[in-house]
Amino acid sequence: MTHTQRYSSVARIALVGTLLFAAGCAISTQREVDMGGDFALQVNRQLRLVRDADVVSYVNVLGDSIAAIADDRGLDWTFHVVDSKEVNAFAAPGGYVWVNRGLIERTTNLAQLAGVLAHEIGHVTMRHSVQQMETSQRANVGLTLACILTNVCDYGITNTAVQLGGGALFAKFSRDDETEADRVAVQYVTRAGIDPRGIPDMFRILLKEREDRPTGMQGWFSTHPLEEARVRATEAEIARMPAASLKGLRMDSERFQQFRRRVIALPTVATR
Repeated sequence: MTHTQRYSSVARIALVGTLLFAAGCAISTQREVDMGGDFALQVNRQLRLVRDADVVSYVNVLGDSIAAIADDRGLDWTFHVVDSKEVNAFAAPGGYVWVNRGLIERTTNLAQLAGVLAHEIGHVTMRHSVQQMETSQRANVGLTLACILTNVCDYGITNTAVQLGGGALFAKFSRDDETEADRVAVQYVTRAGIDPRGIPDMFRILLKEREDRPTGMQGWFSTHPLEEARVRATEAEIARMPAASLKGLRMDSERFQQFRRRVIALPTVATR
């Protein structure tokens, strides 16, 4: 064995050890925040955001009131309103949440919007995206190890597999993730003093709109699989709560109605 071959062999062994170590490492909270921040910068460059100070302030105050009791990691939560008439909402790791004005306009009360925000907060606190990234990381490490230990890379298939594996995992959350986000959303809004019955109410609004205008709801339903079963599941979760815990909870407020009217009155601008 030549010196170069021995060096190459040692380097390969060292790289294998590094990759095996990386495969076993969980993504830290700080790494989660960093990745979410990078993603948020890209998203905010691509989407047209509502800049109205009152609208931005209201959604952040409402979101923060829920996030404060949902998360104990001290994340710096940020809530954005996207200037789009389409119905959608999504979140990124580290405490970043976006909700389209089109969804806000379809709400009828405070509890419904709070439920949507709580659901997206739930995806972050339950680390659903992070779990996907950890799975993707392990999958990509496995493919890289195969490159090192075999000749699979010589056949030109590994890069394609990595790209497909990484992209597919972030397409949407699983049904189990959606169910868990629904469950914790019920808990979060209740603890924030907001009526959780707004959550199944919002589901009904969206299901009804899908019946009446199916093409206009494709964006929401492509990333938020919604069936009547989720309405029943959230109602069952609420039914298990002590009746006394539902008394005195806010379903609506004049401040919310003012906020909603302000959103509706915003100029309509075609999104990019």
